[in-house]
Amino acid sequence: MSYFNEDFMQFFKDLAANNHKDWFDANRKRYETTVKEPFKSFVGEMINHVQKVDPEVQIEPKDAIFRINRDIRFSKDKTPYKTNVSAVITPGGRKDKTTPGLYFELNPENIRVYTGLYMLDTQQLQKVRTYIASNLAEFGKIINEKQFKERFGEILGEKHKRVPKEFQDAYEKQPLIANKAFYCFAKLDPDEVLRDDFPDLIMDYYKTALPLKNYLTKALG
Repeated sequence: MSYFNEDFMQFFKDLAANNHKDWFDANRKRYETTVKEPFKSFVGEMINHVQKVDPEVQIEPKDAIFRINRDIRFSKDKTPYKTNVSAVITPGGRKDKTTPGLYFELNPENIRVYTGLYMLDTQQLQKVRTYIASNLAEFGKIINEKQFKERFGEILGEKHKRVPKEFQDAYEKQPLIANKAFYCFAKLDPDEVLRDDFPDLIMDYYKTALPLKNYLTKALG
């Protein structure tokens, strides 16, 4: 079955041109019918899929889905609503800032599927670098696997200009050890949301990145 219809993406196109409370209030019923409830059902199915490869995931859609309201307190952009929907499936859901899992975002420009580590504190970064330095060959094999490269490209993340002396030798062999974060994402055509097997498609991409997810989970210990 298809969770979404053509008005799902059209809603966000219209919202982008009318991003203010009056318009949203006038279209709230449309939002709930074509966006909120279908996405909630979709996330529920994705949680069921992920649980089969990660039994530690025992959350509900409400734990995974991010609010459509933007946090504008410290932003120059005061538009109140996001023009996308997104969710993260990890054991801790959206409140889990570090555990690698499955994050996906649906918007009219593209669909994005992410995994990896994005927000690491100093201690966690030390653990990940230590693990990579001790397991360079495995890390290289994962990120250079053919299908991973085709779908996700390269590992992303802001980099430190210098790495601690203890990681210098490993850095010369694997420059990614200078990263502050270690994540990747794939982009899909937005029309893919209309596919009956859309959950299977997202899961297929996630499984491609699963070796990286598992590696980074081990790295955190």
